[in-house]
Amino acid sequence: MHFDLADLRLFIHVAEAPSLTQGARQAHLSLAAASARIKALEAQLSARLLYRNSRGIELTLAGRRLLEHARQIMRQVDLLKSEFADGGSGATGHIRIYANTTAVTEFMPGVLARYLAARPGVTVDLQERLTRDIIRGVMDGSTDLGVVAGPVDAPGLQRLHFSTDRLALAVPAGHPLARRKRVRLADTLRYPHIGLHDGSTLLAFLREQVKEQNLVLRIQVSGFEAMCRMIEAGVGIGVAPESAALRHRRTMDLAIVALDEPWAVRERSLLVRERDALPACVRALIDDVLALGQRAGGAAGTPAAGAGD
Repeated sequence: MHFDLADLRLFIHVAEAPSLTQGARQAHLSLAAASARIKALEAQLSARLLYRNSRGIELTLAGRRLLEHARQIMRQVDLLKSEFADGGSGATGHIRIYANTTAVTEFMPGVLARYLAARPGVTVDLQERLTRDIIRGVMDGSTDLGVVAGPVDAPGLQRLHFSTDRLALAVPAGHPLARRKRVRLADTLRYPHIGLHDGSTLLAFLREQVKEQNLVLRIQVSGFEAMCRMIEAGVGIGVAPESAALRHRRTMDLAIVALDEPWAVRERSLLVRERDALPACVRALIDDVLALGQRAGGAAGTPAAGAGD
């Protein structure tokens, strides 16, 4: 049995598109050539790998298993190339990161700016994802690194704690809740809230906390700066990471109220499959993030108990 790396890369493109036409385009092949290569793969494996339907393609069980192996193989090939291209220094390479809303909009821009300035040969693909998708992506090799907050159920993964933040309530300076030192989330629900867009990790998390109670979103915005500006204007109130709310309070007329909830304390962590097996450029970025956490005053860098060996 012989596998061509080009065929495996094509299969990954098709599975992630998910469309044979789009996958062929990404692999710079004609549709006919791509279809022939997929059929040849199926013949070698004596298994159907995918079905075509009106929505695109759907992988069979065998197709999903091949996708997992193909990703691992191509990742190892890329790792081999990067290690020999720069002598293992981490000066070149490509890093894929899945991260939650706070990471994407708040602290990762600064971390990446410093990291990339020192490594012009490294490129980064940073995508905002829900926690469950971050975990799945790290597990199946779709991403090199995950950034999450709060408790996660990720058996088999290494979880590297790097900092702690809290969720807090931001309100206009003259709001009735502005005089409170702390407040339960349930006591805020009679006021209209400003929330992030559907698909954001924070919004999904808050909806899970209120469950059957009604979280009325007056406006949904794309980031914490827009949220705080709406709050300052008196449109509503909102829950945000305390670090973000305090930063925006420097230039906006806001009051920050502590949330009296056990889940308001958010442990920030990096998720990886195996830290020592990652490319040098990824390990260097992890070191930068952990160092940032240590400078902020939190112990970081030790795999969390039960998070995987």
